[in-house]
Amino acid sequence: MMVKRIVTNIASTDVSKAKQFYVDILGLDIVMDQGWIATFASRAKMAPQISIATEGGSGTPVPDISVEVDDLEEAKRRVLDAGLAIEYGPAKEEWGVRRFYVRDPFGRLVNILAHD
Repeated sequence: MMVKRIVTNIASTDVSKAKQFYVDILGLDIVMDQGWIATFASRAKMAPQISIATEGGSGTPVPDISVEVDDLEEAKRRVLDAGLAIEYGPAKEEWGVRRFYVRDPFGRLVNILAHD
């Protein structure tokens, strides 16, 4: 058996709130929208991953989702332009990533990162 995909499911009373954050800020595509559920995806080929952690690193809380981007400064600009507060960082971590934390419209802590 081989795992083909791992999907993060976030409970919400208003799925439409996801578009600004996941499409406009992070640049994901809407690949399915049934009204009660919307799925956002990247065109990039990715391997399934699950991380289990006691902390988020550098003494931070464990984020609900980590999103790797190719341009961290552009992601930060979009977050700030949207009026969202950065909760941690931007920081250059000793394990070779630059990152910051922000909350999505549903209160989930999102770790946005780029590898150095």
